[in-house]
Amino acid sequence: MLSASFLLAFIALPALSWAAGPEGQSLGHTLPMWSVIPFAGILLSIAIFPLVNAHWWEHNMGKISLMWSLLFFFPFLYGYGVGEAAYNILHVYVVDYIPFIILLGGLFTVSGGIIVRGALTGTPGLNSAILVIGSVLASLIGTTGASMLLIRPLIRANSTRKNKVHTIIFFIFMVSNIGGSLTPIGDPPLFLGFLHGVPFFWTMQLLPMFLLNIGLLLAVYWVLDSYLYKREAAGLNVSLTADENRCNDPVRLGGLINLVFLLGIIVAVILSGVLAKTPLFYDEAAGHVTGIPLMTNNGHTLMLPWINLARDGFIILMAVLSWLLTPMSLRHDNHFGWGPIKEVAVLFAGIFATIIPALAILQARGGELGVTTPAQFFWVAGALSSFLDNAPTYLTFLSLAGGMGHTTGVWTDLGTVAPHVLMAISAGSVFMGANTYIGNAPNFMVRSIAEENEIPMPSFFKYMVWSIGILIPLFIIDTLLFFL
Repeated sequence: MLSASFLLAFIALPALSWAAGPEGQSLGHTLPMWSVIPFAGILLSIAIFPLVNAHWWEHNMGKISLMWSLLFFFPFLYGYGVGEAAYNILHVYVVDYIPFIILLGGLFTVSGGIIVRGALTGTPGLNSAILVIGSVLASLIGTTGASMLLIRPLIRANSTRKNKVHTIIFFIFMVSNIGGSLTPIGDPPLFLGFLHGVPFFWTMQLLPMFLLNIGLLLAVYWVLDSYLYKREAAGLNVSLTADENRCNDPVRLGGLINLVFLLGIIVAVILSGVLAKTPLFYDEAAGHVTGIPLMTNNGHTLMLPWINLARDGFIILMAVLSWLLTPMSLRHDNHFGWGPIKEVAVLFAGIFATIIPALAILQARGGELGVTTPAQFFWVAGALSSFLDNAPTYLTFLSLAGGMGHTTGVWTDLGTVAPHVLMAISAGSVFMGANTYIGNAPNFMVRSIAEENEIPMPSFFKYMVWSIGILIPLFIIDTLLFFL
């Protein structure tokens, strides 16, 4: 299969012409639009293959991810040369993918050592309480941290419930995405904004939108879960509440030492942003971070920043300490397994490689989209964040907004941005990450953990039926109330 795909790609090369373009033009201006086909291919593979043959996909997803990566890389190598191809691939893995996986792996390992014991029964009241708590925690410890901390207790509480898929879906909507909109810690796009000059507490401007969206989603969930709960109880002709022995078992946390390691990871992420422009980690005269030079291409030197090494090393240390100091019996009781993080690592390795042309084209030609109003920024930034990495998408539109010539508003080092435009970019990038499984990393991990616990989650497209049916009307309300 791989050899046939490569043959077809190279046969097509002369007609498709991967020309590097005039000297001085950016990569995004010279890449052909069809170069995003491998990215679309891996997304369609994630969506379709599990439907066609889930068992085959489970054993071959790594090969498919590699195939699409190479289908981009070899034509790119042929058209642009070894230097350009190696530089871009190395850049996306060193600067983006490896820190991404280290952070997710660290949070996954640490949160897997925290267990909620006692009488937890998946009533509409308890489920709603977990969704609210998770939505608040998401802005304090990040959407990934909150998701990994609470998804297992939620699954355990609903272990006797027949209908639980809807609970996981609303968890993704609220905890894994919209909940992270109030602070730069909550979601990577907002953290990037903070690094570029947006005041730390400015994102609290999104509080009215946060309350509206979380409140409406919670109301819809309560009605749906109450109906399903009563129908289950009627069908069984019994109460679904905890039995007497469980009711006498108080709720308590196990593995509390992991809260220290979780806090350590969050502090490491925050400090990496705060210290990034200090003399210790930044050469102001040269205008770039200090670190280990990896390669130089067309006058650009790719650095492995010291700040990244310090942050990632500390996160790994927290994960190792968590693994060594948490009893294995606790992780066993918590149904901890490495499957979800392995799946994310394998698939996102392909996504990060094939996303190179999509992001380069967006960054170079984003202005051609004709986006000028807050409503347009909200929907375009949100739509692209549903399928692309929402952090660089946010940065692209922040740069676009900063170049619009505003003299009053929120100052950033990319230009002054009108408050309503910044709100639109922020909300679109964070909120609409819930539209697909790949819109935000915790979406995929929550789905994988649910499936590992034998909850039959909907396919890629069926999940989008839920998101289109529930979230799009909500985002239309957001547009009418906040952006027109």
